[in-house]
Amino acid sequence: MEKENAYHKPVTLKNILSFAVPTIAMSLFMSFYTMVDGLFVSNLIGSSALSAINLTAPVIQLVTAVSTMLATGGSAVIMKKMGEGKRREAREDFTLLILVNVLAGAAMCALGYLITGRLFGAMDLSPEAAGYCVDYLSRYLLFTVPILLMNNFTLYMIASEKAGLSLLCTVAGGVLNIVLDYVFIAVCGLGIGGAAIATGLGYSVTAAAGLFVFSRKKSLLHFTRPALRPRVLLDAASNGCSEMATALVTGIVTMMFNWTMLRYVGEDGVAAVTIIMYVLMFASSLYTGYSYGVAPMLSYYWGERNHEKLKKLVSVSLRIILVISLTTAAFSYAATEPLVSIFARPDDPVYGLAVAGNRLCTLALLFIGFNIFASGMFTALSNGVVSAVLAFSRSFVFMLLTMLTLPALLGVAGVWLATPAAELMALALSAWMFFRYRGRYQY
Repeated sequence: MEKENAYHKPVTLKNILSFAVPTIAMSLFMSFYTMVDGLFVSNLIGSSALSAINLTAPVIQLVTAVSTMLATGGSAVIMKKMGEGKRREAREDFTLLILVNVLAGAAMCALGYLITGRLFGAMDLSPEAAGYCVDYLSRYLLFTVPILLMNNFTLYMIASEKAGLSLLCTVAGGVLNIVLDYVFIAVCGLGIGGAAIATGLGYSVTAAAGLFVFSRKKSLLHFTRPALRPRVLLDAASNGCSEMATALVTGIVTMMFNWTMLRYVGEDGVAAVTIIMYVLMFASSLYTGYSYGVAPMLSYYWGERNHEKLKKLVSVSLRIILVISLTTAAFSYAATEPLVSIFARPDDPVYGLAVAGNRLCTLALLFIGFNIFASGMFTALSNGVVSAVLAFSRSFVFMLLTMLTLPALLGVAGVWLATPAAELMALALSAWMFFRYRGRYQY
């Protein structure tokens, strides 16, 4: 009953933040995992190794895309059933989705090993960079199943009002990642492969904790005998397809960035892109964390048809995102040089490229938050089609348009402006969808 009472509380800023703050912190720490790898790799190994982390990102996005789909889409389906009072069905569906994730993780791990060598061998990379790519990805793939479980358990802990525990696990995993990065790279000399192992072990903390927590009957959601309902898998997939599309398309866009920078600048350009992506990813994690935090509330209120609470939650959320957007954009622009200097020394050619790029890319932070929230909101409201349209248009269609046109017109500056331009177009589409469906959901 503890979780139900939490959902029955008034929709106030304090109660919203009680859901959102832990998930924002978790999202920040999860983005910090990758940034820590880049920090140690760039300073202890070199910019070629830093480029390799970005070059492997598309494969990693492919590996996690299915899990992201089932986690976000499944959470919406399950919490809607909780709001409808169908608790037994929700727990059966929860167990089924976790089993599907385990099987999908094993399959994707095997597929990853099949394509790794061929993929980087076909790219126009120096032997050193190609070797770094293979070393990093081959170690990372060992942790595919724990990483997929971590993605799921993070959201389901939030839905079960265990956001504090999820935050604790994320922080513990982040600290473990930092410590092991130093031990494996600086002490043991495992190189870039050590960074991948450190990241995998950090992710495994939440996976292990989730297996323990959801084995206990006290939890609102817990493991039980699963019931095979194909409709549940279909609903989870359709609801979460936007998040899966975002993950897949992010990998494609990353490849486009890499190829464009290799063409204009070379491997130093890829390293600069990596640094800027870290900055954008860290800021974007604020919005992602907030959207994940309020998603169970949106799903629950929609399930019980409480339009008054739904309307207030959306209204307050938009104001919160506006404040975060203005703050992060101002900070990113003002702190560009200190942020870049964490990864590259001022005498490194990568430094100048990254400084110039970040000052232009910072404009995207004014729009990203609203686009992420809009897509997440429609997922939580079980409208996966609209969410998918928003996510696919933002992450692929608009990015493809800007990446094909702006670099051709403006050169390297066009590469940096592609993201802000795409996010601005996505904001217009998000606003249109928001007002179009306002009558249906009464938010």
